[in-house]
Amino acid sequence: MEFGQMNDALNFFKNNGYLILDNPLRAAEIARYCELYDRDRKENSFSWRKVEYQEHNCDPLVTVPEIDALIRHPNLTQPIETLLGGPICMSEVCLRHMAPYDGPLVRGWHRDGPHALDHPLRTGYLHCMIYLSDVDADSHCFSISPEALDAPILEKERQLERGGVVDLHGPAGTIALFNMSVLHTMTVRPTTRERKTVQTYYGLRSGPVLSHHSTIPAKLWRDHPDEEVRGFYGNLNRKTHLFAEAFAKPDES
Repeated sequence: MEFGQMNDALNFFKNNGYLILDNPLRAAEIARYCELYDRDRKENSFSWRKVEYQEHNCDPLVTVPEIDALIRHPNLTQPIETLLGGPICMSEVCLRHMAPYDGPLVRGWHRDGPHALDHPLRTGYLHCMIYLSDVDADSHCFSISPEALDAPILEKERQLERGGVVDLHGPAGTIALFNMSVLHTMTVRPTTRERKTVQTYYGLRSGPVLSHHSTIPAKLWRDHPDEEVRGFYGNLNRKTHLFAEAFAKPDES
């Protein structure tokens, strides 16, 4: 992303709390990750857990090791690092699936955590939403209520009155970055189509652990030859520590 484009993107993020990236992935890359996603659901169904209106696998670094290249794709990590303002780490990654649905429209508006008031953009973590299927007004989608950086932080109903609702539509490969503390939801609507997403949280390496959902393989945080990769995956949650302990080599215990 060129300097002028990044300035425009930064201003948009400041005014709305989210940002749509401009075609960061090639068509061949999108097709490849769709293929990996479908393979994982077929071959590793034991890793997929149903929660309300969706299924998810939060251990794709274990079941789909190739997803590492998407998580660390420079067209994603560069703008994320610019927004967060320092070296970043992977905090959580989940593959998510929403099936066809025959019922009333559902929206569960929420914030994933409090605003980081000590951060210049009030952003402690960025959520990267990647569509691997086409999404429009006739399918499930991601929705957000835009919030400016200098706006008062409001309760749910008042925020929806002020900011309204933006439904994110776009073809497979559409990518949004958003402050996880801005009000958002998955929009579940009657549809004959499925929605496929890869959803990754990024934080600062100096920050606290966000969640304990995703296991990070030791080959990435401990054994990888590249120090930068080890740092990117090095903010370990308790789940990863427990697995590392359980599968430690005899000379490591």
